[in-house]
Amino acid sequence: MNIKQLRAFLVVAQERQITAAAKRLYTTQPPLSYQMKQLEKEVGAQLFIRNAHGINLTEAGRTFLRYAQQIVNLDRQARDELRQEERGVIGQINLGLISSAGGLIPNAALRSLTKSYPKLNFNITEANTFQLLDQLNDNLLDLAVVRTPLNMQGLEKKILNTDRMVAVYDSTSIKLPAQSLCPDDLANQPLILYRRFEALFNREFAQLGIVPFYAVRCDDARTAILWADRGMGVALVPESIAEEYAHSTVTPIDYPAWNTHVQLVWRKDRVMRPVISHLIKLM
Repeated sequence: MNIKQLRAFLVVAQERQITAAAKRLYTTQPPLSYQMKQLEKEVGAQLFIRNAHGINLTEAGRTFLRYAQQIVNLDRQARDELRQEERGVIGQINLGLISSAGGLIPNAALRSLTKSYPKLNFNITEANTFQLLDQLNDNLLDLAVVRTPLNMQGLEKKILNTDRMVAVYDSTSIKLPAQSLCPDDLANQPLILYRRFEALFNREFAQLGIVPFYAVRCDDARTAILWADRGMGVALVPESIAEEYAHSTVTPIDYPAWNTHVQLVWRKDRVMRPVISHLIKLM
């Protein structure tokens, strides 16, 4: 059984005559009669009573008519929605966001997109960079906003923001230069380490011959900032996160090797729907 057969059945049921139905379907009587007989075999019931004046539906035929109409309507609706989604008129974008993307997303690009496509909706997943990359690779996300460093294998990117690393600390208990810092200034300080950047810091400290003292290690930049605000050490975090959450002194670190990027990423091998491509261009 297929949609073509069901559409033909509906026309035959309306016309109650094979010849008239065949004209509407731009075919001839024999193949249409054969189609209807095959349909009856498929459903295992007699759908028509044939007489001298044409055909009438049996009780089974009237029952089947309701379902056939629903199926054809659903098929039409699905095709219409898919065409609209291809044009970006409706649809859903599955977007992954890191917690520190709050200052960047939503933005003017998203507002512009929703003005053009008012029935578009966003399904947001919030997680850390590595969790979002896993979901992107599992095709659970269309796009993700993540932070470097990360493995870019198989991914395309668009840089949304470049962050300096900053030091967050309570200036009443920790004394550091006020204008800007370099890694040497941190050599004898109790550092609060967001583990996300541990490899980055350790590599650069080692190259400079510095042995850092990590007084605190944690898994969230916001936790690092909280502990720094309460005088427990110097938190090393990206500037945009510090601007969002820090309540104590924030001093930039003048060391480009520690800069990080917030990036919009997507899979290279995935066929992009037009609305996704449009959003990438707007970003």
